[in-house]
Amino acid sequence: MQLEVCVDSPGGITAAIKGGADRVEVCSGLALGGLTPTTALMVAAAMEEFPFVTMIRPRAGDFVWTAAEVDHMQAEIDEALEMGAEGLVLGASRPDGTLDAKALRTLIKDMPDDIDLVLHRCIDLTPDPLAALETAIALGFDRVLTSGGALRAVDGIGRLRAMFDRAAGRIEIMPGSGITPDNVGQLAALLPLTAVHASCAASLPQDPRAVAMGFAQAERKETDPALVKAMRAALDTL
Repeated sequence: MQLEVCVDSPGGITAAIKGGADRVEVCSGLALGGLTPTTALMVAAAMEEFPFVTMIRPRAGDFVWTAAEVDHMQAEIDEALEMGAEGLVLGASRPDGTLDAKALRTLIKDMPDDIDLVLHRCIDLTPDPLAALETAIALGFDRVLTSGGALRAVDGIGRLRAMFDRAAGRIEIMPGSGITPDNVGQLAALLPLTAVHASCAASLPQDPRAVAMGFAQAERKETDPALVKAMRAALDTL
C-alpha cells in the first residue's frame, strides 16, 4: 500500500523520505489546507529524485476560481511540470459546490499522458460526491483525495465506502485527513485501500514573541520521520 506524505518544507521532504514514504505531495501553507509550493521547494524535491506531486491552489479559502485565478493556476501548472512533478493536485468548484468541469477541463487540457491528475478535497464540499466522482472520471483524473466529507477520514467511512463502490477501479480513491498509525487499520478493515495520504506531522512550539506579533500561531507542525516510519510500519502489517 502506498503512503503519500504532504510536506511544506525542505525538512519535510527529507523526513518523508527517511521515514519510508512512497511519494510526497509538495505544498506550501499546510496549516491552510495546502497551497501551491514555491519553485525552490519543488526544486528541492526534484533534486532528491523522489516521486512528488504538486499542489496547485493559488490562495486559501474556497475553490471557486475567477478567470484570472484559472490563468494563474495554468502558469503554476506549467512551472510544476517544468520542475519535474509527476502529478498535479488540483480542483475547482462552482458556487453551489459542484465541480467546475469547465475550469478543470481548461486546466488539464493537453496534459502529458504520464502525469497523474489528482482531484483534491474540493470533492468533500460537493452536495453529491458520487456525481462529482463521475465528473472526475469523465475528465480523466487518475486519483481522488478525500476524507469522505468528514473532518477526519475515519469519520467519513460510510461515504468513502460508497465512493470506492462507485469508482469500481475506474479511478483511485485515496483517503486523507487525520489518518494516523493508530487509526489507519480501522480504515483498512472496512475499505479496499491502495494508498493513504497523511501529514505525519508533530507540533513544534513557537517563540511567544512571534506569536504576539502575529507572525506565527502558538504551534507549528512539521513532518516527523518517526511518525512517517510508524505509519509505514502500520501499513506494512495490513
